[in-house]
Amino acid sequence: MAHVLIVEDDPDIAAVLQHDLQDAGFQTLHAGSVLQSLTYASIHPLDLVILDLNLPDGNGREVLTHLKSTTGVRVMVLTAHDSVGEKVELLNLGANDYLVKPYNLDELLARVSVQLRSPVSDVVKIGDFEFSSSKRLVTCRGRKLRLGHTEFEILVVLMQQPGKVYSRVHIHQAVWGEEVPYNSNVVDVHLGNMRRKFRAVEMYGFLRTVRGVGYGLKI
Repeated sequence: MAHVLIVEDDPDIAAVLQHDLQDAGFQTLHAGSVLQSLTYASIHPLDLVILDLNLPDGNGREVLTHLKSTTGVRVMVLTAHDSVGEKVELLNLGANDYLVKPYNLDELLARVSVQLRSPVSDVVKIGDFEFSSSKRLVTCRGRKLRLGHTEFEILVVLMQQPGKVYSRVHIHQAVWGEEVPYNSNVVDVHLGNMRRKFRAVEMYGFLRTVRGVGYGLKI
């Protein structure tokens, strides 16, 4: 069963989309903001994202750019903007399809089916390192890294944008879905365990610690 993330700030439109897609046999998630959509995409395996452009904390272009650089998931833009120039811009940024509101349900479902017919590789490569969120697989020079569930979820967050440094608070919220408890070092402990596992396959310095800022990946 395909998993579809609906990124839409209007709760009424989102509810209708979820109902129609679930009736058609899809599993759905709903995100109403840029931050929420990127967090969901970092945690849940997705087959398709249906993306609105007008979001309360930014523009859907940010979501599209992040997803295409980190996961390769297919993205269908669904917006009221009916500008040829904008369609061309979004398609050039990596959108797989572009549909204008108000939409016809049969056409929407047909376009969704087309997008889901062929698989998309989500493998991200950094040097000898390969990462696949859908297969939950991490390899280096052909050797599999045995990461625990939480360690893998933390790596998913860091892989959203390799090279970027993420704060402990951001990582904790993305993985556990809550504010980091006062004086908690749970993120630091997991990152320490991950660092030892990377060193075991001679990936020295792959996990970066920026004192007073957070953690990231060296690219």
